[in-house]
Amino acid sequence: MARARTDERSELDWVAVLCLAPSLLYVFAMFIYPFMYGVYISLQPLKGDAWSIKNYVAFFSDAYQLVTIKTTFLLALPTTVVVVLVSLFLAYGMRRGIWLERTITTILVLPISLGVIFLSEGILGFYGTNGWLNQMLLGAGIIHEPLELTHNFTGVILSLFMQNFPFCFLMLLGYISGIDPSLESSARMLGAGPWTIFRRVMLPLIAPGLIIAFALVFVLSFAVFPSAVMLGQPAGLTRTISIAAYQQAFEQYDMSYASAIAVIMGLCQLAALIVIVAVRRRMTIATTMGVGKR
Repeated sequence: MARARTDERSELDWVAVLCLAPSLLYVFAMFIYPFMYGVYISLQPLKGDAWSIKNYVAFFSDAYQLVTIKTTFLLALPTTVVVVLVSLFLAYGMRRGIWLERTITTILVLPISLGVIFLSEGILGFYGTNGWLNQMLLGAGIIHEPLELTHNFTGVILSLFMQNFPFCFLMLLGYISGIDPSLESSARMLGAGPWTIFRRVMLPLIAPGLIIAFALVFVLSFAVFPSAVMLGQPAGLTRTISIAAYQQAFEQYDMSYASAIAVIMGLCQLAALIVIVAVRRRMTIATTMGVGKR
């Protein structure tokens, strides 16, 4: 009997390996290999030279390059916080359905279909110095000088918000909608108010999905490139680390240095994810993760 169970378990293990093989192969070919090859190139400043960390030393010795890390964090972190909070507020309010829910949801997620370039062009046309918004405000006499909402931090953050909000909103809406409504009803019957229900009942259950959404939005925002070029100042205030890598690769034609910058960018994202995971472990989460899920 025990031998039969062992044979059955071994067969299931082989089936699992065969099912996972295509996914593992894809991950290796599309993510692991390119990253390792990038590390390999970054350690060879010139062909034929011995391996060296000169590119990394050069990057961290150059104040102009180091500022790109700070700039990227200043763009990504506030955007991520705002996107997650707004998405949580709307998703929590729509969790039990509202009037015209499908129409409102379609409008909220519409930017997904526009693409980054088209979205940036729209922001320039509406929020630009000569855009519709400024023209309406000037015509109404509300302002006397055009608002500078593009070609600066504001323009890039607007673009990042519109790009990342639909993903975060849909993710949280699906997660929150799956929480058993009887938990709220029970808490309400015991005398708990709306804020207490949210803080003591709902938030611990939402926390895992909230952290995942935060991590995904942060990674997407940290890799900002087209928005920083079209709506920011790529040679000035909004010169992000991805722009620095692009300039080294396609303007200076130094693929080795560009690869080093790309690796540093990846390590910054990894470090941020580690911090996010550490914060998640410290948050108050329900003892049983499946409690309240339908």
